Amino acid sequence: MLEFTVLGSGSGGNAFVVRTPCGATVLVDAGLSAKQLGVRLEAVGVEADSLSAIVLTHEHGDHTRGLDVFLRKRRIPVYANSHTARVVAEGMRSSVDWKLVPTGGEFTIGPLGVECFSVPHDAVDPMGFVFQSAATRVAVMTDLGFASSLVISKLQSVHAAVIEANYDDQLLQDDVKRPWSTKQRISSRHGHLSNAQVAELLKAAEAADLEALIWCHLSRDCNTPEHIEKTVRPVMDELGYGADVKTSCASQDDPHAWVKVGKPEECGGGLDAAGQMALF
Repeated sequence: MLEFTVLGSGSGGNAFVVRTPCGATVLVDAGLSAKQLGVRLEAVGVEADSLSAIVLTHEHGDHTRGLDVFLRKRRIPVYANSHTARVVAEGMRSSVDWKLVPTGGEFTIGPLGVECFSVPHDAVDPMGFVFQSAATRVAVMTDLGFASSLVISKLQSVHAAVIEANYDDQLLQDDVKRPWSTKQRISSRHGHLSNAQVAELLKAAEAADLEALIWCHLSRDCNTPEHIEKTVRPVMDELGYGADVKTSCASQDDPHAWVKVGKPEECGGGLDAAGQMALF
């Protein structure tokens, strides 16, 4: 079984939490202020000092801005690929316990298995993640301009996912606040995922074991939960998900409720030669 929540998601900052009852709690991204990270972790019942690790999807400020201050009084290992770590480290004063992982690699954080995979976005080396405990798998897929075959394959194998649904095509087109160049960047193949692209991703993946989906990184101006539902629901109905797959939207301002997926499991298990849990 795995539990996950979204502390906040949007252009103002992104942070997610994944945990297993067998003893690992991981913060994915730290794009909220250090104060808000602490407040929202407490709100969902997680003591900040108890975090097993922090993993970073990419270096953009809305995914990393709280990291430096958050770590000034804490020694929590930070997992990232070398390109992301190099850029983030340039602006940090804290001493960071970096754990460098290759894009496309696999590693463990206590009993939690982690796969990291490349996603298309305008960052130095952005990644998505699949977290696994026993047979339960949860993906975090945010900040990607299109659903690559690799992204589709990862979604096919999970029980739940946090997926970016950044904008509605018509609302973005009609928006008067953003210049044309910004709209082009958002809708490019290295920008963000639209509602229509989310629908196509679900259709392409046909994930058989899905139990829950949280839409994240919604634009305040160019998307709404109603627009997501209108676009995505017909595809979900076509796939036969019905009420079996729960969907909801993450907020920029408040933590999401915990979502539990998978079956209860007995903690423990065999260790590999390196003393880590053999999950893959």
